[in-house]
Amino acid sequence: MPPRPIRLPSLDALLAFEAVARAGSFEAAADELALTASAVAKRVAGLEERLDQPLFLRQPARGLTLTPAGHEYLPQVRQALALLQAMPLHQRNPAVRERLRVSSTPTFARQLLVPALPGFTAAHPQVELELTLSVPLLAEGDAGADVEIRHGAVPEDLSAAQVLLHDRLTPLAAPALLARHAPLTQPADLLSLPLLRTPLQPWSPWLRAAGLADAAEPDEGPRFVDLGLTLAAALAGQGVALARLSLARHELADGRLVQPFPLTVPAERAYGLVCHRPSPAAEAFAGWLHAHCRAVEAENSSAAP
Repeated sequence: MPPRPIRLPSLDALLAFEAVARAGSFEAAADELALTASAVAKRVAGLEERLDQPLFLRQPARGLTLTPAGHEYLPQVRQALALLQAMPLHQRNPAVRERLRVSSTPTFARQLLVPALPGFTAAHPQVELELTLSVPLLAEGDAGADVEIRHGAVPEDLSAAQVLLHDRLTPLAAPALLARHAPLTQPADLLSLPLLRTPLQPWSPWLRAAGLADAAEPDEGPRFVDLGLTLAAALAGQGVALARLSLARHELADGRLVQPFPLTVPAERAYGLVCHRPSPAAEAFAGWLHAHCRAVEAENSSAAP
């Protein structure tokens, strides 16, 4: 005769049976297993059906009590569960993830940080990064952030060690805008074009370096309280932006913006990283971001006209 097939119960059913026997009720076992009492009762009933005999007596006055078969079965189940729990592969600790909240100015986040984040995630998979935005001039930053990417003056707002980028400024324009005007042969020719304005970056440093110290700051057109919006307006052909090479390097590389003159000047305000809550995750992020920004600076230097 062929051997009788073995009818193995499910592990979930065994865990439910052991928990009910120890806790004394479906409700107490359900709390322990993060299930409903109905789900626990169904698992125990399925186990009893598979074994073809009851394991508990259900008595309204006394609740649940083990049957003789249940008393005999319980130590065997506990021994089997203990053997499974003792296996090294079942004892591996779950990966501990450390949450890191990063606050950043919008343009830095979009142009520099987010495109490079896969590199950080690959190098530090244990860090769960949450990125929020703060707007310079309109907000004081994010008090709940662990680290903050800030745009400010050195040394008033940032120390030298906190600086991420030593940026260079230069006029950038869309080819379509330049095509609608006479060729630019000298910096003074820029004054015939609409110059985009933002309180975050006045034109005066570049104008002085170009020998145009008497030229006034632009006072017409929209006033953009965000460097990214200034770049967007330049891309749309609305005017010439005095832009940071670090923020516009992709647009320059693919020809959506062009640099009419090779003259650049250092930015008076810098992007810096401020750590509010030191931690291994914050230290890892700071090291990675400083290295990324150094690579961006090197890229800009090699691409300079």
